[in-house]
Amino acid sequence: MRSTPTILHLDMDAFFAAVEQASKPSLRGKPVIVGGLGPRGVVSTASYEARVHGVHSAMAMAHARRLCPNAAYLYPRFTLYRQVSDIVMTLLHELSPLVEPLSLDEAFVDLAAGDSGRRLAGLGHREVTAAARGTAEALRARIAEATGLTASVGLAGSKLLAKIGSEAAKPDGLVVIEPGTERDFLGPRSVRTLWGVGPATAEHLRRAGITTIAEVAETGEAELVRLLGKAHGASLYAMATGRDDRPVVAERDVKSISVEDTFDTDLTDRARVRFEVARLADRCVRRLREAGRSGRTVVLKVRHYDFTTLTRSETLRAPTDDPGVVKETAARLLESVVTTGGVRLLGVGVAGLADFTQEDLFAQFAEETAAREEAAGDGTAAAPEPGAPPPEPAERRWRPGQDVSHPEYGPGWVQGSGLGRVTVRFEVPTGRPGRVLTLAIEDPALQPAEPLPLTSWTPPPPSPEAGPPGAGPPEAGPPEAGRDGDAGAA
Repeated sequence: MRSTPTILHLDMDAFFAAVEQASKPSLRGKPVIVGGLGPRGVVSTASYEARVHGVHSAMAMAHARRLCPNAAYLYPRFTLYRQVSDIVMTLLHELSPLVEPLSLDEAFVDLAAGDSGRRLAGLGHREVTAAARGTAEALRARIAEATGLTASVGLAGSKLLAKIGSEAAKPDGLVVIEPGTERDFLGPRSVRTLWGVGPATAEHLRRAGITTIAEVAETGEAELVRLLGKAHGASLYAMATGRDDRPVVAERDVKSISVEDTFDTDLTDRARVRFEVARLADRCVRRLREAGRSGRTVVLKVRHYDFTTLTRSETLRAPTDDPGVVKETAARLLESVVTTGGVRLLGVGVAGLADFTQEDLFAQFAEETAAREEAAGDGTAAAPEPGAPPPEPAERRWRPGQDVSHPEYGPGWVQGSGLGRVTVRFEVPTGRPGRVLTLAIEDPALQPAEPLPLTSWTPPPPSPEAGPPGAGPPEAGPPEAGRDGDAGAA
């Protein structure tokens, strides 16, 4: 636990929905819900305009539609979200070499590390607090300039308090928790605020008359251990009293990379299942290569219509990032799984990660394929390719929120489609709300497009006086006027 609030937690506000609003001028200030739009879809993110109607993440999309029928319902665009996330993470790395990302829109930053930490080392408690506050406000302003989005920030002497502070600051705020005020800050909050306290633990504590963090602290460690067990009870007491010594860790050791899809209707066609497995394998390898990793174990996940879930895995002789090897291995694993009853979810992953690949993996793949063909063949014609895609649909498919372009009307996005028509709003992120046109769904002039940048911002070139990335602000000046205080929780 630090004596100064130099651990920063940043959380982008309603990130996916906010990116969609920034990208689509006609949706600004209106309820936007992002997630799976099929019968089994769930809400990934809801804008604050939708949250006032009771919509929240992880809610069934069908329920969200009943609560907020007039919202814009959009499929996620992860390519754009990652691009925006890269901008935000770049700005965080300019503050400190110690940045611990938790997701695309959330990260811890240790302001006491690197050159900025050396600048803070010679300052008193008040000066350090003021400098940290000024740094946080400047960061939020830079994020708004670079992305057009808002972020909430918590500053504290520990990761636990910094994260709770950013939640209290939402939306678009800053909360500074000075050491010595932890118990006053935590006391009135619900026990669900603490990490590791889910519905079951909260109910167990409620039955014992414990509903707030102050009551957890008053209960004492011995009684909490009796109620919850040694590890959980001791950890909960430490958090309730504001104790948290975990450092900000810049690199996390990712153990596996995987992708999965839940289907709107159960898959019963074996050829379709093979096609989806091959498609997921390609996506998995793309993520593997983006992370600069390779892996030795290929994992297949199959969830049947009755929610029973099976996993199959095979370990290769050496790490690989070759899509052919991963697809072939996943297809081989699928052959040992019965799918006739229907499949609701498929997943493909790669574990046993490494930072290198074996040079002869392509040869290994070719040798194994040739060996299987030799063992199975007797001069007869080869069997059909198991990963062959199913027949193409009769109509082109346009998803709500999808980026498109038209040579006459310019860039736009799909509002909806059906009955042989597609409705498109033609607008750009930096302009005003655009006009809506309905076109034939097969119109050859309408084409899918890449997302446009949210702003025209580009990173400024480093100045000689600025120093290397992570150097922090040149001098600690007076704190800027911020919104420190009791902002409403999200």
